[in-house]
Amino acid sequence: MTKAFDSILETVGNTPIVRITKLAPEGVELFVKLEAFNPMGSVKDRLALGIIEAAEADGSLTPGQTVVEATSGNTGIGLAMVCAAKGYPLVVTMAESFSIERRKLMRFLGAKVILTPASEKGSGMIAKARELADKHGWFLARQFENEAGPDMHSRTTAQEILECFDDAPLDYWVSGFGTGGTLKGVARKLKADSPSTRIIAAEPDNSALLASGWCQPYNADGSPAASHPAFRPHLMQGWSPDFVPKLVDDVLRADWIDELVPVAGADAMTCAQDLARYEGILCGTSGGATFAAALDIARRAPRGSRILAMLPDTGERYLSTPLFAEIEEVMNAEELDIAASTPRFRFDASASTPAAQAAPPAVPTEAARAELATLISNPETPVVFFALEWCEFCWSVRKLFAAAGIEYLSVDLDGAAYRQDDRGGALRKALAEKTGAVTIPQIFIGGRHVGGATETFDAFNSGALQEMLAGLGRQVHTEGIGNAYGFLPAWLHPRKPASA
Repeated sequence: MTKAFDSILETVGNTPIVRITKLAPEGVELFVKLEAFNPMGSVKDRLALGIIEAAEADGSLTPGQTVVEATSGNTGIGLAMVCAAKGYPLVVTMAESFSIERRKLMRFLGAKVILTPASEKGSGMIAKARELADKHGWFLARQFENEAGPDMHSRTTAQEILECFDDAPLDYWVSGFGTGGTLKGVARKLKADSPSTRIIAAEPDNSALLASGWCQPYNADGSPAASHPAFRPHLMQGWSPDFVPKLVDDVLRADWIDELVPVAGADAMTCAQDLARYEGILCGTSGGATFAAALDIARRAPRGSRILAMLPDTGERYLSTPLFAEIEEVMNAEELDIAASTPRFRFDASASTPAAQAAPPAVPTEAARAELATLISNPETPVVFFALEWCEFCWSVRKLFAAAGIEYLSVDLDGAAYRQDDRGGALRKALAEKTGAVTIPQIFIGGRHVGGATETFDAFNSGALQEMLAGLGRQVHTEGIGNAYGFLPAWLHPRKPASA
């Protein structure tokens, strides 16, 4: 990188092409194009920028107008970035079956995420987006039929590929399809400028829409008029919705696809895992599926062939999906053995080890004792929460209190107000003396010590906490909360069951 950019949008594109060294069959050159190097981690950053800039140019998007679009996630994340940078509000519709990471990323970027029932598939989220656009006069991005997507890929993605392989021909280009923007834009350019390159399209083996031969009907605006009868739920998020997008149909009619390769979900996961473990390349399930198709081609291709597979996004977008289901959050047996190979800093360490020896109890000052007594006896703030600002256990209790509508005084012992003269440390000594507990958080209600995070959750689950607050004239909202242990950090397992 040789210059400073004026906007994050200038960093879209120019993603690297990397040669595969360990997983490639002997006798061929196998490459991947890492679209995760786009600023928001996926190939759809290109499409999002292309659609918004084209709409600005033709006047169909006006300053301050809300943008709305249906997405499986990556397009929505890309649009959220573009809209944030350009100042447009964004609303996305997304089927509830797509990964939670995607929802959170879009909301983190300022977008509103409207979930649609999984039973309605991709068609349902598209219909909802159109309904919202018609109702409110919003700009509908129409990624599945908008020509700005393929145009962006012809100008950027395809051109980058041609420049990378200008020393020798590229024999095979392999891609999956979702919207169809990448497939149409790159295939069109390669067929014109590198006609010897064979275009390989991959799709789920249990939901092979293109291979079915069924003719997809469309409405006058290019949107799908019916759900495809061959569609089945599949593992590759972002691939193959329950219809053949108009942009993909254009590729079929132009006869640009030289071969269709079906990919099993299990093969997609295996390839994504192998790319991470043997090549150091992190991609999602759709990238693993594309690579599986490329490996299939590589095993059959003539010796000396050059093959390029598109890897559309990053694996971090799939942490809550089956791709990471077998990845442990706690130490396995081998890791425990490694931990036990040295004596210190172990969960099973003896109390006699230097790291585990208890320090002598600290004696608080009279001023700290007095301050503690004043804090927990104030009737105006009956709920007093002694906390650390960024402690996960403290945030777990904060989330419970917020959900239950419980007002409280937060005494952040490590906060700026308590740093001078170690006021927070002195108060913590007084707190430990009074409660017998050295851990944080500690909660008091009406001057009575409830305990730490787990004791507070137990009190909520049993109803005791609600009774204490009711006695003080404070109401607690319990609807929809369920087990309070659900607010604990995800790395804590197992969670305690509710006692009520």
